[in-house]
Amino acid sequence: MSLLNEPLQFAAAAGPALVTLVGAGPGDPDLLTLKAAKALRAADVVLYDHLVGKEVLDLLPHSADRIYVGKESGHHTLTQDAIIDLLVRLARSGRPVLRLKGGDPYIFGRGGEETEALAAHGIPFVVIPGISAAQGAAASAGIPLTHRDHAATLVFATGHLRAQGDARVVDLDWPMLARPRQTVVIYMGVGALPVICEQLIRHGMSPDTPAAVVEQATRPQQRTIAGSLQTLPTLALVHGVKPPALIVIGTVVSLRDRVDASAILRRQPSETTVQGTPNRSVTMPMRDAKNVVVSGMVT
Repeated sequence: MSLLNEPLQFAAAAGPALVTLVGAGPGDPDLLTLKAAKALRAADVVLYDHLVGKEVLDLLPHSADRIYVGKESGHHTLTQDAIIDLLVRLARSGRPVLRLKGGDPYIFGRGGEETEALAAHGIPFVVIPGISAAQGAAASAGIPLTHRDHAATLVFATGHLRAQGDARVVDLDWPMLARPRQTVVIYMGVGALPVICEQLIRHGMSPDTPAAVVEQATRPQQRTIAGSLQTLPTLALVHGVKPPALIVIGTVVSLRDRVDASAILRRQPSETTVQGTPNRSVTMPMRDAKNVVVSGMVT
């Protein structure tokens, strides 16, 4: 049930109720923390974002009121200010609110803005962290974000296109992002991928630097498109990559073929005995765990 489909009733309360910001993780419900799962099972009113999957929402009580406040490119159900106003009004009416966000609330989830506003209004809150989209994408795609021989620095950035006069640009610190021996993970950058790759090359990063896009990370539909800074925009276009997807740039991407656990599992046969035929067994291959990318091709 969505309270946005009904007249909102905000009765006076003796004091504001608690707001709990919960990180829902990168998509796979099995990656929820125990604390997050406990908070979901006890929820009364839930404000949830676009990247929170149905499997996670299914953990909510049937009695919980669900309010979708998601944002997609070019379409926002509510503005950020309206979301904050709704949080404050619900809490002041005495109803505990669970604010459910994809990934981690404090990593490009605007959790900082919401907790800042809650504190300013005297609303009590707690934050339950979640596995970030970057962590989930890296682990499921077989790309270690740091490695002693490759990257001693890890940088997260957002790749939103912004209007600048008649042009649309990505306003980032390109000289910093182009430094060697680091991994760069860019959120919300699929639409700006050609600009991002062009700017990094222009600022000194080798065109041959390994790079990948991980789409629908940790979910059954996950795809990993790997190439180089020079080839990745074309590969992503050819394969029709769409959000949600993360861009991972750095030599750690080259380790994918060696440390991709799902690829190793695919090469290992599993002995399975088929019942019904005495003293007979059939060797059956294990099921594919995830889509695997080889030399820019999805298999």
